[in-house]
Amino acid sequence: MQIGVVFPQTEIGVDPGGLRAYAEAAEQLGYRHLVTYDHVLGADRSVHRDWSGPYDLHDSFHEPLVLFGWLAGFTGLGLASGILIGPQRQTALLAKQAAEVDLLSGGRLRLGLGIGWNPVEYEALGQDFASRADRLEEQVGLLRRLWTEESVTFDGRFDTVTGAGLAPRPVQRPVPVWLGAMAKPALRRVGRVADGWFPQARPGGGLEEALEVIAEAATAAGRDPAAIGMEGQVLAATTNPGLLARHAAKWRGAGASHLSVNTMGSGCTSVDEHIAALAAAAEVLIAGT
Repeated sequence: MQIGVVFPQTEIGVDPGGLRAYAEAAEQLGYRHLVTYDHVLGADRSVHRDWSGPYDLHDSFHEPLVLFGWLAGFTGLGLASGILIGPQRQTALLAKQAAEVDLLSGGRLRLGLGIGWNPVEYEALGQDFASRADRLEEQVGLLRRLWTEESVTFDGRFDTVTGAGLAPRPVQRPVPVWLGAMAKPALRRVGRVADGWFPQARPGGGLEEALEVIAEAATAAGRDPAAIGMEGQVLAATTNPGLLARHAAKWRGAGASHLSVNTMGSGCTSVDEHIAALAAAAEVLIAGT
């Protein structure tokens, strides 16, 4: 089980020196990959009076693919979007940007995609919120073709490509596509088309049932469920290392291929405190492995 970190998007600030210090410290501590969340825009609660989303325009989000291109220049960490909201982006441009990150990083990208929940973003980016699930599934197939074929002709419900291709193409052909999933339709989509997934359930808290749905869909699609990766997540618990170890063991027992340590919401108020929390977690999860 590969151990990584969740980039603390909303708490890390905007100082490039701090961002670099965080990524370099994570690598030096023995973590092997970095996962980051995505939001392009946040809603203004004074305009959207009934807003119930967890984030708004005051929450900072560094753009994942730009961030990854920068990180690729000075760390060897694996780079995973967990998740990027695919259907609110142009598919060909997303393929191009992901290919460039994969190229610059020497093949270290996992492109995690999901449908998102924020209609304000979809409106501002000129995409339809209601059809986002269908669009995501179509996007996955087109992305893979753009990464692997020199010339692509595609006439889909949402995208049309006529005799065109990417140059340069990525190192990984195709780039692994992971999906975020919670509802049954999304879980079935994981089984049908994904290389891996980011659960929103935990071992003993709905994960086992979700895995059954994925396995059934994968088998129906002629795929091996065991080949689908899974990234668990544990919250940094610096005051209770035993609890952290038990949670990690549960993910390992559930078959997780990856595990990420999340320090957001743990009371850290500076880059140094986030690094200290990662160091304490590394003592439990990485030291001696």
